[in-house]
Amino acid sequence: MLENKDQSRTSLSQLGEFGLIEHLTKNFTISQESTLKSIGDDAAVLNFGDKKAVISTDLLVEGVHFDLAYMPLKHLGYKAVVANISDICAMNATPTQITVSVAVSNRFPLEALEELFEGITLASKIYNVDVIGGDTTSSQKGLIISITAIGEANLEDIVYRNGAKENDLLVVSGDIGAAYMGLQVLEREKQVFQVNPNNQPVLDDYTYLIERQLKPEARTDIKELLAKLEVKPTAMIDISDGLSSEILHLCKQSNVGCNLYEEKI
Repeated sequence: MLENKDQSRTSLSQLGEFGLIEHLTKNFTISQESTLKSIGDDAAVLNFGDKKAVISTDLLVEGVHFDLAYMPLKHLGYKAVVANISDICAMNATPTQITVSVAVSNRFPLEALEELFEGITLASKIYNVDVIGGDTTSSQKGLIISITAIGEANLEDIVYRNGAKENDLLVVSGDIGAAYMGLQVLEREKQVFQVNPNNQPVLDDYTYLIERQLKPEARTDIKELLAKLEVKPTAMIDISDGLSSEILHLCKQSNVGCNLYEEKI
């Protein structure tokens, strides 16, 4: 994804750290009333009034959480934001701000980071969150992305993992398994390419699966739906790490067991 010979390559050293930060953040705009101060000072200043702040952070490491052999940098930036926003939604809160920190090796030119931040900018606009800060530094190997998401909610609306009760109905939003299947398709085609670089993959039949892996979406609509139905769940959890492991987390923290029905998933 980094060897586009038709694209000019600008070394990051030409801009320096502060020049790089200014260049990458120049297109970020502020839309949340709770953002009093964002990028440009030693710290951001937020005001949630009577509401509570909900905070989550994730770290994405090249070679562990993503493979640039098939993950476009724009999609990676978008996905990194969505993954963190999903954790805020899983608390029945509304995402409002994010911070973005990146560690990058010298094999990445400026144009690569521009592509990464294009995806971050797109996601922040679609989900109406302000980018209020972060950091950039060098890495000995590869690319590392850390995003912290911040949200707001009324105290009485926040839903934790430990509230599930006996006889509760366990439900999942949307269909599951597509992202995993998309990953399997991409890994398979990567192995084929390594054996035969002249092979051109035909992925038309797997568009939906690949999109779910490369460009997932956060279920911000669930909070709105629950509010409309006047339903407050007893417990909620994000299941991006897999259904079985996350249900175990929910059951353990709630001190309950559960029955799963495969035909109903």
